[in-house]
Amino acid sequence: MKRVVRRFTSLPIRARLSLLVAAAVAFAVAAVSVTCWFIVQGKLYEQVDADLQKSVGMRGIEAQASAAVTNCTQDTAPQDTDNGPRNTYFEVVMEDGTPCVLPFSAGSVDVTQGDKDLIKKADSTQGTSRNGTDADGNEVRVLVLPGLTVNDPNTQTTSKAALLIALPLKNTHATLNDLALILLLVSGIGVLGAGAAGLAVARAGLRPVDKLTEAVEHVARTEDLGIRIPVDEDSEDEVARLSRSFNSMTSALANSRELQQQLIADAGHELRTPLTSLRTNIELLTRSEETGRPIPEADRKALLASVKAQMTELAALIGDLQTLSRSDAGTPADRVQVVSLQDTVEAALRRARLRGPELTITANVDPWFVRAEPSALERAIVNILDNAVKFSPEGGAVDVTLKDGELTVRDHGPGIPADELPHVFDRFWRSPSARALPGSGLGLSIVARTVQQAGGDVALSPAEGGGTVATIRLPGAPTPPPALD
Repeated sequence: MKRVVRRFTSLPIRARLSLLVAAAVAFAVAAVSVTCWFIVQGKLYEQVDADLQKSVGMRGIEAQASAAVTNCTQDTAPQDTDNGPRNTYFEVVMEDGTPCVLPFSAGSVDVTQGDKDLIKKADSTQGTSRNGTDADGNEVRVLVLPGLTVNDPNTQTTSKAALLIALPLKNTHATLNDLALILLLVSGIGVLGAGAAGLAVARAGLRPVDKLTEAVEHVARTEDLGIRIPVDEDSEDEVARLSRSFNSMTSALANSRELQQQLIADAGHELRTPLTSLRTNIELLTRSEETGRPIPEADRKALLASVKAQMTELAALIGDLQTLSRSDAGTPADRVQVVSLQDTVEAALRRARLRGPELTITANVDPWFVRAEPSALERAIVNILDNAVKFSPEGGAVDVTLKDGELTVRDHGPGIPADELPHVFDRFWRSPSARALPGSGLGLSIVARTVQQAGGDVALSPAEGGGTVATIRLPGAPTPPPALD
């Protein structure tokens, strides 16, 4: 059985569908055919029984029965008489089972033990029908009429008897055999037609799947993510949904690849400048050692300071790239937890005050709890505060407010031109006026990705009176959720 199941499951879907349809139709046709055959058989037997009941009413049948008992014979050849049809059997059966055939009977009917028991127990003339055979072994339909009382010439007493009337079943069985043959032929044709129809339906139904398979194989072979499967937008069946899902998947993969290539290109461009400067400074120091011409102490210190600054810039850039790549990969569920946004903001404020000691940083933060990765969320808020510190004038102020899940950071710096606002969250984008300042151009990209993964949104807008307002909105609640037991 397991081998049959394995072979069946190894077949193509079209073949399996065709076989299943053919099997279902075969079962239905077989059930209908068998039911039809038995119904027709019952109707034919009812008709034969009705003909037997008509024979009971023949004139003089009782007198003929008594005469048959008087001149009892167990066998007779069919006779052509006016008293009955030649194909009808008439026979009287005594209580001891002795048969007496009427003269105009078509032959003798075999007596069964059931007939004898019925004669002994019967107290009415209610007839009973059964199948039997005649003396030649031909099948007949027998009507047994007990309750007959006849004079036994041997004992000169009355005894119980039964009248047996029978009709041959040859024509009936021939009709049933013809019906069975017709039903078998129709069933076979129906099963074959169902298999062919199932195969046609399977081919038509799986044609979109074939296109999907070809598209997947094309992508696997050529890595071409631009392929799309035509789909009816109004259709809501499973194949249409699968096609739309495939198109969405390839589109997302294409966008991901484009972003990845863009990230690599941008990272290479950003790394080129500090690496070139670092290489130049190291070559100067190396040439000085090789030629024995020492560099003035002031210039040497400046070169070393430049090398240190460039190394710091490279480390920051690589760290930002790692953070951004983790953001692109998503946040694992086991690292997401309930975080107090108030505590996170206060921790970020302490770091911001150390970086801008000359600034006045005011904060008004209310309790708010969110679900996020703690370290990533703190890094995002630190990046927002670093931007505010970086662009604030000396002795300026930074206002921080957290209320109902909305964090605003307002600086009093030069602000961002309106035409640059759409690009502030792009990777490696830096305002032309800020390119002389330290930074990788990835800070706000990290902020946007972290906030989006926490289910919130972030925006930058000009502030009234000058400066910029950064707004972060995160879903949450002012109280932490109850701990799970």
